[in-house]
Amino acid sequence: MKTGWQNKQISDLCEVIAGQSPEGKFYNTDGKGLPFYQGKKDFGEKFIEAPTTWTTQITKIAREGDILMSVRAPVGPVNFATDEICIGRGLAAIRSRAELNRDFLFYQLLHLQPEIAGKEGAVFASINKSEIEALPIAFTSLPEQQRIVGILDEAFEGIATAKANAEKNLQNARALFESHLQSVFTKRGEGWMEKRLEQIGTTQTGSTPKTSERDNYGDFIAFIKPADFNTDGSLNYENDGLSEQGLSEARKVTANSVVMVCIGATIGKCGYCDRDITTNQQINTLTPSYGVFHKFLYYQMLTESFQRRVLLSSSQATLPIINKSKWSALTVALPPNLEEQKRIAAKFDALSAETQRLEFIYQQKLDTLEALKKSLLHQAFTGQL
Repeated sequence: MKTGWQNKQISDLCEVIAGQSPEGKFYNTDGKGLPFYQGKKDFGEKFIEAPTTWTTQITKIAREGDILMSVRAPVGPVNFATDEICIGRGLAAIRSRAELNRDFLFYQLLHLQPEIAGKEGAVFASINKSEIEALPIAFTSLPEQQRIVGILDEAFEGIATAKANAEKNLQNARALFESHLQSVFTKRGEGWMEKRLEQIGTTQTGSTPKTSERDNYGDFIAFIKPADFNTDGSLNYENDGLSEQGLSEARKVTANSVVMVCIGATIGKCGYCDRDITTNQQINTLTPSYGVFHKFLYYQMLTESFQRRVLLSSSQATLPIINKSKWSALTVALPPNLEEQKRIAAKFDALSAETQRLEFIYQQKLDTLEALKKSLLHQAFTGQL
């Protein structure tokens, strides 16, 4: 640490206000009372988002310019309050005193966030007022604080712009692939025919052998669950498997079949297998007849129009589900010959590979930018800027 720096606790330099939630009957969406925030869900990049809830019962107040910290999982993220607001039990307000520049404090709390959240995955469920007050703060003279804030402001603004560009490029790469998908299957060629899934192959819903009988499980054949779908449609065969005995209690799906999640938040998620597998009851499968190419069907099932029909055919309950009979009745469009299907699928294979390559590059850029932010913060609060 450079000469002129000191270490103190937050309580020596700031006032900490622990949030307290009003009774729910005092909440409203009509703008009556004070804006009410109760957790990280309304955090922006640096400033809290516009309010969606207000309260006429005022409990704990944060002022404009106070730093808001999320005190329940996730613990540690921070944002600035942009107005006088009421804060619930998921937040605390930190109000810096005259000797501590609030932007300097904000950046230092960003730097401390991994330590506040917990190391090696041991994330704390919450942090209380006294624990916040005990957090260590390194500080120096106000002019030096302001100098450091100026450097970080400029650097973070540049990083934010670069990050926005990388995220936009990432979205564009995905949108291009999805647009081409939709275009090919909307502008069908001559002779294409609509067929129900049940007309072009064998449809099944998976099943799970009794987990209480451990002899059902082994490495004889892969046992696929929704978590085993990769982003490119391939499957992870290296997780759970069934024994030969377990296979007799399950439903075998032969190689070159299409698989789709049929229940829950990931309903409609698609994949394909290049070997024999089994699946659990959360997955529907189609093993195409001769003359129908499985990868062509896989790409068609990715389209927005097919995905929309899956959702429309599912039960409109809290947990959406499409049963085998409704799924089997969904239609796809097929060119008149197998070679045309393979030619179209090959084009999508190439486009998908290029999209994956671009996604990897842009994700690397995003990771590099995050690492740069952490490096700058480390330098700033160890007196190296």
